[in-house]
Amino acid sequence: MRYIQIKIHASRQGIEAVTPILFSYGVTGYSVDDPADFEGILNKKEEYEWDYVDQGLLDAHMGKSAGREPVLTAWLEDTDENRETVQSIKIDILKLKAEEQYHTFGADADFGRLYVETETVDDEAWKDKWKENFKPSKITDRIVVKPTWEPYDAKAGELVLEIDPGTAFGTGTHETTSLCMKLLEKYAADGEAAVGVPDCQRVMDVGCGSGILSVAAALLGCRYVLGTEIDSEAVHIARENVALNGVSENVRVIEADLLNGVNYKADIIVANLMHDLVIRLAPEAIKRLDKGGIFISSGILLEKRDQVAEAVRAAGFEILEIPEDGEWCAIAARKLDVL
Repeated sequence: MRYIQIKIHASRQGIEAVTPILFSYGVTGYSVDDPADFEGILNKKEEYEWDYVDQGLLDAHMGKSAGREPVLTAWLEDTDENRETVQSIKIDILKLKAEEQYHTFGADADFGRLYVETETVDDEAWKDKWKENFKPSKITDRIVVKPTWEPYDAKAGELVLEIDPGTAFGTGTHETTSLCMKLLEKYAADGEAAVGVPDCQRVMDVGCGSGILSVAAALLGCRYVLGTEIDSEAVHIARENVALNGVSENVRVIEADLLNGVNYKADIIVANLMHDLVIRLAPEAIKRLDKGGIFISSGILLEKRDQVAEAVRAAGFEILEIPEDGEWCAIAARKLDVL
């Protein structure tokens, strides 16, 4: 199969501005090669944060990264429709550059070159390329996410989650996934958190993608986990990852559009989606939660935070916290006992 490879050269601020454009065309899977990420690794203070970096990879990137802009790379199947989509993306990015030059985003905005290059490639040329940069990573205090093809020696107290995302979203390294996983650990882990659900047993993972959050919930001690996913291929991948981690008795993955047709009551619902889907989901989520249940949502750009938070409150939740990571945030909310 042939694919259109899109590379966008921009500053870090420019990459953040481009991402919503891609999302508007349904392009949610991409990779970002940012030299600053590797510089950040060098500045880490905690010794454990170095344990998950391949030194050869680090040396190679640091050797060629000086003065280089970040590069966002995405792929679309090579079809007539997607070729038109690529042209529309290019036009929107040209408009974005013009808006930057006219100081629409303020005099200090610097989006970099915003240069777009495309080429058509065979899937064999790229489909496994991203694996070179996917290494074991400690996502929360307890959970380490490890790709299936990488060795890892677990330390005492660590929960190792093996994952092969295939074509599904969810490696744990994206800010939206890590925010969800940290909140899930905080509110569900063995019922230990004072603000969490005592003895949390039932979790629902809406739009589960690769199944990474469903598996995490099971590893954290939740006995009944239901993942829903609209993409049939992602359902297949999620089920494989559930089996790979030995939690098939605890986790079930079904094909569904959000919660449509799903009859399930949960202690916690987690949803790593886009902001408009979170808004759409909130009124249904509260019906599927027991009193005091927790609704964890992410995939929310900071600029959409207040809009989503208001929708969550309007559905009958109280906001517990809104942690941020880069341009993204997550919302943890509790179902009010009066409902």
